[in-house]
Amino acid sequence: MDTEAMPLRYVGIDVGKDRIEVHIRPDAIAFGCDTDANSLNHLVARLKPLKPKVIALEATGGYEAIIAATLSNASLPVAIVNPRQTRQFAGALGRLAKTDRIDAGVIAEFAEMTRLEPKPPADAQLTELRALLARRAQLVEMAKAEKQRGAKAENPLTRRSCAKVLRQLQAEIARIERAIGKLIDASPVFQAKAALLKSIPGVGDVVARIFIAELPELGIVDRHEIAALVGVAPINQDSGRWRGKRKIKAGRPQVRAPLYVACLSMIQCNKPLRAFYRHLVADGKAKKLALIAVMRKLVVIANAMVKAGKPWTEAEA
Repeated sequence: MDTEAMPLRYVGIDVGKDRIEVHIRPDAIAFGCDTDANSLNHLVARLKPLKPKVIALEATGGYEAIIAATLSNASLPVAIVNPRQTRQFAGALGRLAKTDRIDAGVIAEFAEMTRLEPKPPADAQLTELRALLARRAQLVEMAKAEKQRGAKAENPLTRRSCAKVLRQLQAEIARIERAIGKLIDASPVFQAKAALLKSIPGVGDVVARIFIAELPELGIVDRHEIAALVGVAPINQDSGRWRGKRKIKAGRPQVRAPLYVACLSMIQCNKPLRAFYRHLVADGKAKKLALIAVMRKLVVIANAMVKAGKPWTEAEA
């Protein structure tokens, strides 16, 4: 068959501990297989000739990782989806029945209807980096709380106790940061991305590392998609003739929150972004909305830089 005439195929996989169910659209082909290495190799051999647009798997607490890695290593396009999204999709369609085979069909239909795009799966280094960054964020929050308790303490012994715990937390933060640095240095890909991102005035280790860990699509998708992934793309709130305020929603708060804090200082030290921010405020835009626009512009610039493999230049900002 002429490959140009082949339909776009979307595959949904419902993942279990020892077995998976597979559904292929629009062919309506359904089958199951075990999750041992031999069975997964047969799965790859069966799917490859179909040239699927995407193979969608729900995040199921880790069982999906080996399936995604096997498919990805075979150069098949994989996307891990949020189970909440597929459940809402099934509810909107009135699909109340639930079995593993039905769920696989729903996932495939979700991928087809939303034109789901492949996403690079997290490898071992990326998973470890995310875990270390999450731990650092926890320790920073604990240190902040202990510092506040110490400032409010009236008893000398209590103040000394808070100070001691704070020093221990700061030492642990430093230890985790050294581990993050070693992990970045051990990966040429991480190193290259970090160097590009840190060439942006105002972007330091923390923001660069969060981009690397929590936004692996950076440099792969287009400007609109990257803004939506972070959650800084304004969404229309219109109905009929009524025009509501455009709002940002969804996205990844683990990226958006630290980016917001970083942009507060960036509008002071980054000349093009500072000029952009001041222009928006002078035109009457609320300062918070102007700052979100700066966040969106920064994400789009970073995406273009990583895609082109070129460092920051003010001319392109």
